[in-house]
Amino acid sequence: MNVLIKSATIIDAKSDFHNATQDILIEKGYISKIAKSIKNEKNYKEIAHDNLHVSQGWFDSSVCFGEPGFEDRETLANGLIAAAKSGFTAVALQTNTYPVIDSHSDVSFIKSKAQNSAVNLVPFGALTKNSEGIDLAELFDMKNAGAVAFSDYKKPIDNPNLLKIALQYASNFDGLVCSFPQENKIAGNGVMNEHVSSTNLGLKGNPNLAEALQVAERLVHFRVYWR
Repeated sequence: MNVLIKSATIIDAKSDFHNATQDILIEKGYISKIAKSIKNEKNYKEIAHDNLHVSQGWFDSSVCFGEPGFEDRETLANGLIAAAKSGFTAVALQTNTYPVIDSHSDVSFIKSKAQNSAVNLVPFGALTKNSEGIDLAELFDMKNAGAVAFSDYKKPIDNPNLLKIALQYASNFDGLVCSFPQENKIAGNGVMNEHVSSTNLGLKGNPNLAEALQVAERLVHFRVYWR
């Protein structure tokens, strides 16, 4: 790829050109020159827009595509194309699929479907089988297949002992466990954070207490377990 990007504001805190407006010359897919003004001597394709900004690729830590199970909503291929066109170079796929991503083969399927994409897809694995919050899923096997973390997407683990076992088990192979903190008996059917805005909109709010209470309960449980 040979491209000359004209008058772009560079957003990169680690770069000497951070917040500077520069021309960027890309040759054979690599940045070969950055300067205030670069002549297009080789007649490369030029990209020039008002208020143009460039940055390193973005990472979305939580995306929900439809495949497998809900391809009518969005396929992996379509989701990855949308991510690429939006500036993302990597996305983490959640487990709210059908079937739930809770085994080595499920993770392998996702990875294989995305292997030729410009965007790196890193799947989550379900923390419990079918995300039902009863038995642990195949965490180690999924880690070996490429799962980067384990979560029952937006489903809190009601059993603190199960969460404790998951943390202890995952620590043996540096697995990352993500627990959704919400006390459903308090949250109810809230559709947004409880605030004056939710009242003005006539929507049922989800109070902060629903999250804070479960976090506090888990801290108490773990102090007792590991004391």
